[in-house]
Amino acid sequence: MIGEFRVLEQHVGVEARRGIEGAEEFFDTVGIGSHRLDLHPSTGPREYLDLAHWPFQIPLGALLPVRVENLLPACKNLATTHVTNSAYRFHPVEWNVGEAVGALVAYCLARGTVPRQVRRDRTLLVGFQALLADHLGVPLAWPAHRPYGRHDHGPWPDFYPMSTPTRHG
Repeated sequence: MIGEFRVLEQHVGVEARRGIEGAEEFFDTVGIGSHRLDLHPSTGPREYLDLAHWPFQIPLGALLPVRVENLLPACKNLATTHVTNSAYRFHPVEWNVGEAVGALVAYCLARGTVPRQVRRDRTLLVGFQALLADHLGVPLAWPAHRPYGRHDHGPWPDFYPMSTPTRHG
């Protein structure tokens, strides 16, 4: 699908971000996801591609087709590249896309508007994001990133206090 916005490797790939900490933050986020950029064997000369990623957001613009009205993706058919689809294709992201799209349809029907207008109108977008986050419990951003490899049981031990080891003495 060609969307109003297309997620590129430069938005989520560690190497492609060239020293920029974290994935691109999208003003129109409707959820989050996290999976490596991995392409499985194909008929081409490269057998396998496995690239580090930053935990990412799902932009509403990637759910809005450029040429068609009243058609929205339901899972992994959002506007990505072949490489970024390898991260956005996983079930938790698909579920988040479906949940966001279902909520978007209901939100638009209740307000007599169309999905494209929600992205264009700041008031509508903020209201929709509040519906997702505050009423439906959809996380729109990741907690502050701490690099892996610190022996602290993951990247965000303060976010999961039970996973942080206690120290005595």
